Amino acid sequence: MADLALLGARPEVERAAGSSSRWIPPPHGVAKINVDAVVSKNSKMASVAAVARDETGLFLGASAVVSQGITDPETMEVLAFWEGLALAHDLVLHRVRLASDCANAVRSIGQTTWGVYGQIIKEIREDAAAFQEMEFVHERRESNHDAHVLARSSLSSPIGRQIWFFDPPDGICNSYSMT
Repeated sequence: MADLALLGARPEVERAAGSSSRWIPPPHGVAKINVDAVVSKNSKMASVAAVARDETGLFLGASAVVSQGITDPETMEVLAFWEGLALAHDLVLHRVRLASDCANAVRSIGQTTWGVYGQIIKEIREDAAAFQEMEFVHERRESNHDAHVLARSSLSSPIGRQIWFFDPPDGICNSYSMT
């Protein structure tokens, strides 16, 4: 059974010289999946995205799900964690850190009363138990750039799930440098 942990942000890694976006590496031996959600202001479309990297920043995989009808941003942020877990399973990862820029979604996973998206939280917690180690962390939006870009760009895709295993989608996981 996985140890569920809720953590704050860690030291940062600069993505590219002069860039304000920063990717925060996970601890040694842990894969990191950044997740994010976007809700369209003009339609009832929404998308969630997950981008996985290893501890060195190497791209492992990415996925995005486009849906229609859910317009609550916080519910979509919780669903982004669910998609992150699905990607972790697809990549056969064992030690994982899931990072979101939505502090309420992270807090919700650690609470005993779950509110309107309680059933989703229950499934996330049960699914997380299958991993050797699973952490849910909050990080600032600047460190969640790739997941945000993928979620936003996926809004124009057809409803359903897309997944990338070998090559990242355009504009995702371009480069970064250790500082």
